[in-house]
Amino acid sequence: MQTFVDGVVNFSNWLWGIPMILILVGGSLIMSFTLGFFQFKYFPFIMSETFGKMFSKEKKGKDEISPFQAVTAALASTVGASNIVGVPIAIAFGGPGAVFWMWIVALIGSATKFSEIVLGIKYREKNELGEYVGGPMYYLKKGLNSNFLGKLFAFCLMIEIIPSVATQSASAVQTAGTLNISNQVAGIAIAVLVGIVVYGGIKRITQITEKLVPFMALLYVVGSLAVVLLNAKNILPAFGLIFKHAFTPIAAKGGFLGASVAHAMRWGTARGVYSNEAGMGTAPIAHCSATTDHPVRQAMWGIFEVVVSTLIICTMTALLVLTTGLYEVIPAEEAASIPARAFQQVMGDTLGGGIVTLSMFLFVLSTIIVLVFYGEKQAEYLFGSKTSKIMRLVYLVAIFLGAYGGLEFLYNFLDILLATVVIPNMIGVVLLRDEVKDLKNDFFNNPEYYPGAKEEVK
Repeated sequence: MQTFVDGVVNFSNWLWGIPMILILVGGSLIMSFTLGFFQFKYFPFIMSETFGKMFSKEKKGKDEISPFQAVTAALASTVGASNIVGVPIAIAFGGPGAVFWMWIVALIGSATKFSEIVLGIKYREKNELGEYVGGPMYYLKKGLNSNFLGKLFAFCLMIEIIPSVATQSASAVQTAGTLNISNQVAGIAIAVLVGIVVYGGIKRITQITEKLVPFMALLYVVGSLAVVLLNAKNILPAFGLIFKHAFTPIAAKGGFLGASVAHAMRWGTARGVYSNEAGMGTAPIAHCSATTDHPVRQAMWGIFEVVVSTLIICTMTALLVLTTGLYEVIPAEEAASIPARAFQQVMGDTLGGGIVTLSMFLFVLSTIIVLVFYGEKQAEYLFGSKTSKIMRLVYLVAIFLGAYGGLEFLYNFLDILLATVVIPNMIGVVLLRDEVKDLKNDFFNNPEYYPGAKEEVK
């Protein structure tokens, strides 16, 4: 049995090395070229339509979901514990230069996330409850005329979420353990909280996430900024390390083992891919619930997600690691603890540890809520709305069992299952790239949507 498990782990590590990086980064490059690197060309306008309208009072019907509510639901899944613990691990094994490649992959990957949402909105439908539903399963079936790929995506994502929510639950329980809360109590509390929210459907989920996501992101970013500013003399040297060692090796120092350029690229690329979910096809499931006048307008929020998740939150974590110098002291196998230690170093064990603990718990809780919603929508697509309620119970049980650490065997399959979700989605996005391009041109060449269209070359 152990031989089989080891084989699964080794295959997973290989699959999520060069093969999946080529699929995700290669696909993102194709989409960026197809769309004329619009994410850079129109960046100021995109930010004005997203950051600039975050808290505007949008008029919407009683049963409608606003664009911002939809994006906070998607962000709740994107912004998770890995934004705190994943970055120091990347730096520990890839050196400071890994952060540069994380940024590059995020900027390129934003074209893929934009494309997923555009296609999701274009091919979405209304279910029997009158709610908008969409995602890769719909554009694979209707746009690519592949019922097989649509069902493959839906089935694999539905199953993948079982070990995924269990893993997230285990992380939340470990965090709660720092406050001397038992596994049993934490597991029951998380399952009950998630159940209360998801039983209210997408409307309740978005009502919670539009309040929770800005708060939890702001809490962590402001706390991180305070630590970084108290080490202000190290900020410029930290950026110097990032840019220098993106292209040159870094020698071993203290507890840090050093890293080659290849390691910087490998770990930075993987972190960039994981940090914003571009290419995974999950974001459009939430975005498709929004009321919008054009697919492109909603899809610009996908670029907003990349900026928040990778360019802001992951960058703040990287600066925590580099300005405190803890990556040179703490061994690589303990790198995940660096953010907590950085906070404690500056703010003390109680306040510093409390901020990281609360941030981790909120990040994980919001992620679980939205993952359960994603899983339900796959079951609804495959078997109807009644079965989706059964899967909801399965996920809640997995959350409780994950708190006990009882699903370790399934964890080994997590990345392999995720690859079976990513591959059909990336096939669909790349093959439908001309449809994305047409909709992008329709938006940016129309002065009703884009004020600068009159100056654009038609």
